[in-house]
Amino acid sequence: MNREVVNFFLKHLQVERRLSPLTLRSYEIDLLQFLDFLAPENLLVNQIKSQTIRAWLVALSNQGIQNRSINRKLATLRTFYKYLQRRGDVTDNPMQTIRMVKTSKTLPTYLRESEMEQVFAQQEIPKNTFEEVRDQLVLMLLYGTGMRLAELIQLTPQQVNLSAKTLRVIGKRNKERIIPMPTILVDLVKQYQALNPFQSQYLVITDKGEPCYPMFVQRLVKKYLGEVSTLEKLSPHVLRHSYATHLLNRGADLNAIKELLGHSNLAATQVYTHNSMEKLKEIYIQAHPKA
Repeated sequence: MNREVVNFFLKHLQVERRLSPLTLRSYEIDLLQFLDFLAPENLLVNQIKSQTIRAWLVALSNQGIQNRSINRKLATLRTFYKYLQRRGDVTDNPMQTIRMVKTSKTLPTYLRESEMEQVFAQQEIPKNTFEEVRDQLVLMLLYGTGMRLAELIQLTPQQVNLSAKTLRVIGKRNKERIIPMPTILVDLVKQYQALNPFQSQYLVITDKGEPCYPMFVQRLVKKYLGEVSTLEKLSPHVLRHSYATHLLNRGADLNAIKELLGHSNLAATQVYTHNSMEKLKEIYIQAHPKA
């Protein structure tokens, strides 16, 4: 019964809320882990109390799961039980007394502008193959527009307007936004399309012409960023953080960056002001006679 209820919920998210496949997969993973925890006691999801959820949190913590990941799983359960409550499957929502666990605030990891210049300096060597241009395009899409990994994977040729130099990106909760494209990115798309021997509904594809997947992009990004940076975490999201930080350092308005990133509220964007402040301190120390 538990799995059947979860399947109905996932279908609801897909049809009613039109969540992306990657987001749906995250919900499914979290809920299946919760069902695994309930299985030994044969507990049903519509009968448990808050004590059971707290016991699951302790079990997750004992497994070494980070607090941020635990909070994501709690958010999944909160959405799940609101759904069950609306359906009338539960009368007392066990999530009502559950609070998020405390997390330490970490600043976004980003590359310096000089490091990004090195990345693209290496890319300036003439590229003649589809694979080489595709790699270059992936890096520039992520850094040149700040889009998310999930948005990159789902990007179609129809969302690219080369004449207007804009991209129409479908973000979280199916929210659309328009992002300007730098000229170098426009030229890259044209070169890529000319070299692409495959027919696909997606813009970025693998060497075999198949739809791109997260690990493929992650490996690609880590390969090229690893040549210029010693950061422990070299992921597609680091390029998104770099995009936002460099815009802010060069005087871009915070509200404009919020719109470009597709954030739903300004608080999510304000974290980049901390990185910008570090840049200002660095300049002050270097330039002020009394520093």
